[in-house]
Amino acid sequence: MNVSEFDFELPEALIAQHPVEPRDASRLMVVDRNNGSIEHHSFRDLVFLLEAGDVLVLNNTRVIPARLIGEKEGSQAKIEVLLLKRLELNVWEALIKPGKRLKVGQKVSFGHGMLICELQDILENGNRKITFTYSGVFETILDQLGEMPLPPYITAQLEDQERYQTVYAKERGSVAAPTAGLHFTPELLSELRAKGVEIVEILLHVGLGTFRPVKVEDIQEHVMHSEYYRVETDAADRINRARLEGRRVIAVGTTAARTLESVGSQGKVIPGEGWTDIFIYPGYVFKVVDALLTNFHFPKSTLVMLVSALAGRELILKAYNLAVAEQYRFYSFGDAMFIR
Repeated sequence: MNVSEFDFELPEALIAQHPVEPRDASRLMVVDRNNGSIEHHSFRDLVFLLEAGDVLVLNNTRVIPARLIGEKEGSQAKIEVLLLKRLELNVWEALIKPGKRLKVGQKVSFGHGMLICELQDILENGNRKITFTYSGVFETILDQLGEMPLPPYITAQLEDQERYQTVYAKERGSVAAPTAGLHFTPELLSELRAKGVEIVEILLHVGLGTFRPVKVEDIQEHVMHSEYYRVETDAADRINRARLEGRRVIAVGTTAARTLESVGSQGKVIPGEGWTDIFIYPGYVFKVVDALLTNFHFPKSTLVMLVSALAGRELILKAYNLAVAEQYRFYSFGDAMFIR
């Protein structure tokens, strides 16, 4: 399939720069992949759209303040380091700007020496391998010195850093938020539980590859980035029980969907942890996910391809063009879609 088959016109004005308040006041487009109907709701209407027995699967990853601004040792040159993936205890894969200013063996100081990184290697993909030295607890230092790595299309300042975290975020490790979950409030989750919706948490640490465009014409030639996931035995058991009983498994976000499909085997979820680079596009047969809550994504992105695999490319493009016409808000702080 050609990447151009997943293109659509998106006015820049529809790229959301600020989150709505409260979180569940965002709009929700409901797309029925069985009859092709499209409805318009508020996200808080989810209480009426979900049924008792449905299983809502959340990705409980937490975004780290992965953007660091420091100075190259021996000069005053400003260096930006964006942490991508933890390789070992103090070893990370990172992006460095400007990359040409830092050679292997050179160091960058952050917070007047509170944290120091040394460039160890330049990787095949162009990213850098760095090692940190410090005194104390790395996560505490990172909280002091790091900044939230907002996506490049958000140019407005975010006053409340917690607004780029889900209300159920727990385990640190992502460099981008699982944005479909940003719409939930504690009150809405409580209402869903009271209705009989079962809520299950799994983990996938979202990487920067989420924002990287598909640069090949034939999408089958695209190489996906890998991300760390973990599915506990209890979570797998609860999802498997629901499937045996014919109850819906609803993934909150493409990250939850990719995790479930990575651990699905013949319709059964296998608990465990590891790295996944699963690429889902039309033709893929879903093994676990019955329905999906997601935001509106980039034209020609792997995320548009994933939702097209679930609902069909023509229906998704119809929905996206309608979303543009109806002035839905796009991307991380935008509105949501429920594909059922």
